[in-house]
Amino acid sequence: MNRKEKISSDKSLAFYEQVISLHKELDDAFISQFNRSLPFAETLLDRWERAKKLGFGDNSSIYDSALVFGDAKVGANVWIGPNTIIDGSGGLTIGDFCTISVGVHIYTHDNVKQTLTSGKHPIERAPVKIGSNVYIAPNAIITKGVSIGSFSVIGAHAFVNKDVPDNAIVMGQPAKVVGSVSFENDMPVFKYNQ
Repeated sequence: MNRKEKISSDKSLAFYEQVISLHKELDDAFISQFNRSLPFAETLLDRWERAKKLGFGDNSSIYDSALVFGDAKVGANVWIGPNTIIDGSGGLTIGDFCTISVGVHIYTHDNVKQTLTSGKHPIERAPVKIGSNVYIAPNAIITKGVSIGSFSVIGAHAFVNKDVPDNAIVMGQPAKVVGSVSFENDMPVFKYNQ
C-alpha cells in the first residue's frame, strides 16, 4: 500500500495531492534555475531567513536540516550546509566569511565523564572559537574547547581536538597541521609540508 492509498479522508487526500504538486513545482524550479534537486523542506524554507531568526550576521545562511543548540554567534557571509550540528551550548563563535560544509559537527560539550561515572560528573562544556575566512570541509568534527585561526582550511573528515593557528591547513584523525595558506595578488596559495 502506498502513501496515497493510506489516506482515508477526501479532504486529507486533496491536501496531500496539493503538497505533492507544490513539491514537484518547487523541485522543477530548483532544477531549472540552479541545476539542483533538494529535499522538500530545503526548497520550501529560506536559509537566509532562518539565519536572521537565529541572529547570525548579514548574508549568512543555514540549511533547515542543520541542528542548532545553545547560543551560537555567527558572523556575516557564513554558509552552513545541510546535516550539520552547530552546538553553542558551551559557547560558540564563528567569524565572517566561513564555510561549514555538509555534515560538519561542531561540539562545545561532551558527556563522556558523566556517562562513564554513572552521572557523578557533570556534562563538560568549553567554548569553540572559529576565526574569519575559515573553510571546514565535509564531515569534519570540531571538539569542545578548540580555537581555529583565521584563513585556515580544515580537511574532510578531520577530527579537530587541538587549537589550529591562523593560515593553517589541517587534516587527519586527530587533525595535524599539514600545510599553510598564504596570499599572492589576493589569491590563496596552499603550501604543504614535506
